[in-house]
Amino acid sequence: MYLLRGVRPLGGEPADVVLREGRIAHVGAPGSGRRFLDDGVNDGVVEVDGEDRLVLLPGLVDLHTHLREPGREDAETVWSGTRAAAAGGFTAVHAMANTTPTQDTAGVVEQVWRLGQEAGWADVRPVGAVTVGLGGERLAELGAMADSAARVRVFSDDGLCVHDPVLMRRALEYVKAFDGVVAQHAQEPRLTQGALMNEGVVSAEIGLAGWPAVAEEAIIARDVLLAEHVGSRLHVCHLSTARSVEIVRWAKARGVDVTAEVTPHHLLLTDERARTYDARFKVNPPLRTQADVEAVRDGLADGTIDVVATDHAPHPVEDKDCEWAAAAFGMTGLETALSVVQATMVDTGRMSWADVARVLSVAPARIGRIDEARPGLPDPHGRPLAAGEPANVTLVDPAASRTVRGAQQVTASANTPLEGMELPGVVVATFLRGRATVLRGVPVERTERTAEGVLP
Repeated sequence: MYLLRGVRPLGGEPADVVLREGRIAHVGAPGSGRRFLDDGVNDGVVEVDGEDRLVLLPGLVDLHTHLREPGREDAETVWSGTRAAAAGGFTAVHAMANTTPTQDTAGVVEQVWRLGQEAGWADVRPVGAVTVGLGGERLAELGAMADSAARVRVFSDDGLCVHDPVLMRRALEYVKAFDGVVAQHAQEPRLTQGALMNEGVVSAEIGLAGWPAVAEEAIIARDVLLAEHVGSRLHVCHLSTARSVEIVRWAKARGVDVTAEVTPHHLLLTDERARTYDARFKVNPPLRTQADVEAVRDGLADGTIDVVATDHAPHPVEDKDCEWAAAAFGMTGLETALSVVQATMVDTGRMSWADVARVLSVAPARIGRIDEARPGLPDPHGRPLAAGEPANVTLVDPAASRTVRGAQQVTASANTPLEGMELPGVVVATFLRGRATVLRGVPVERTERTAEGVLP
């Protein structure tokens, strides 16, 4: 049982919040929490002093995480990745399908789901592959994965694009039967063959093969029209260009059921970082121009972009500590996402903490269909901070700051592009169904947890 004294729900006025038996038991004015507990059973209460400054958010939900297991346990495991998620304030993550074997059958998605349950750091929602083996030739067992114990509702070949329009149409039609969504990695492969970074002034000056923005934009334009045609849900992964924002804004104005995400690194970094040839900045889609960064920030602020998703992509050191052309695409992000959003959107006045809750919890939970109680699923995420709701919550100190060090991250991999950068905001505590997975900024091992909280 926890008494959170003087915390600020969604950045508002200070309040006392009590977490008991997996629920938010009480939300009231400062001082009311102790009176509430005095009226009932209050054995084993752990008090956390918010000092009228700590911000309480619904537990963060990541719609786009690579946990690597099964197959690449040298880079990450479900256990280490969800532990990193908890450290970053997340209570649920959606694990992408590009594992070995691919998450394209009921058996594999159930394996990943059970590994998440066993780890206990965050709820793991497996993402099913759209096509068998991510091969782009025939549909995977979408219905079987949806009916499995993992209850898959998000399907993606992320890392690769479902580039065949006929196959994409069939996938969009198929997932309608169980209220699923196809999450598209928008990359026309014929326009990006051999590409290494954003096509533009920087690529021309430093001699790396360019990756044109239109390769992303063309797929998004095609797919929003397909989604409109069949009346299905489409989600755009890691949107990164100004014209992509315009296309999604146009599609939403037409009533197309499309949602989109942006990554923290596309909110913060530009292709100028490639001048160092440091492969930690090599990512798919590539870092774009400052004009693109400003456009995606505007799109996130005005609601065109629904979600911030980490695209957490851990790699062993040998896959990044090499020449740019040979290096793997991707960077870690679970432990720094909230800080980047604070730095780029909150501290600049573009968004409030209530907006942060929307893009990092409420919207991703809704898109992944884990926002309401459903048979076979744990308590929902992205819920209001109100009495009776599940106690999936995160406590952050917005006044604190830290210097990012890859070697000190909780994730099994150190490939962060933010090495040495000072960022605002520190996650103080994360609670999954009322149990602390992080307390005082430190992950709480499962052996230290009790039914009500943390052992004294």
